[in-house]
Amino acid sequence: MSLYRDVGVVLRVGKLGEADRIVTLLTRRYGKVRAVAKGVRRTGSRFGARLEPFAHVDVQLHTGRTLDVITQVQTLDAFGMGIVGDYRRYTTACAALETVDRIVAEEREPVLRVYLLTVGALRAFSGRDRDPSLVLDSFVLRAMAFAGWAPALDECARCGLAGPHPAFSVAAGGTICAECRPTGTVRPAATTIRLLNALLNGEWAVAEDSGEAVRGEASGLVAAHLQWHLEHRLRSLPLVERHAAAEPEGREYESSNPVPELIRQRASGVEEPVEHATPSGADRSGAAQPDSANASGNS
Repeated sequence: MSLYRDVGVVLRVGKLGEADRIVTLLTRRYGKVRAVAKGVRRTGSRFGARLEPFAHVDVQLHTGRTLDVITQVQTLDAFGMGIVGDYRRYTTACAALETVDRIVAEEREPVLRVYLLTVGALRAFSGRDRDPSLVLDSFVLRAMAFAGWAPALDECARCGLAGPHPAFSVAAGGTICAECRPTGTVRPAATTIRLLNALLNGEWAVAEDSGEAVRGEASGLVAAHLQWHLEHRLRSLPLVERHAAAEPEGREYESSNPVPELIRQRASGVEEPVEHATPSGADRSGAAQPDSANASGNS
């Protein structure tokens, strides 16, 4: 069987048999790859600890009939060291990896931009320079842009009329003008739309200057927009601890809550998401409220 080598990020792991594990990787050259790591759950495994979520690894595999087999692993970046001890960073990083796993649906399809975006996001999560909630929202917006789902923020999502526009419709795909406004639109603050634009374009000075209420409202819109297009609820989003009180200048963005061991184990071991989901807009606090006049059918 042919051998090949690549670098990648461990997105998800699952048990196989008594000692093996199925590892889902997002690799640089081959895109998403599912492979078997044999014997890694045994105490004496040589590289079991290297194949955990958040790990950035150099991996050698050989082609199998259904799943490839991992034969060698070398750690490039142990991002988990800066993530798993902090509840906010852990839950936001889990949500980012689940987003990648859902957006990159096809296996063996190169997605270099998403790979680089994922590595950059994990590096930001493992550091202490940025608010993890802002990192997550920026990551999700950019990942959706790759998938073709970026929300329209500077023009009407339906007719293309230049904005800014006061209403936002998840179903329509972004901001919406008064003529095109459908039932059920929300009316976020103008500063919220500016924050979404800043997160999408990497304007961190603008993003970090935003207030707590604006960040919460933006997070709600990002979560609703993502799950509308995925047509699936992300199981990690309800666990995300949203924006804490602003840190004094010069302080690190850090939560005092350690990651509960049970949550850590379940997040890495559960393979399938819960199907009886609540509406997507309920996953994060701070979402904009529907326009009452418009929701009742009035234009």
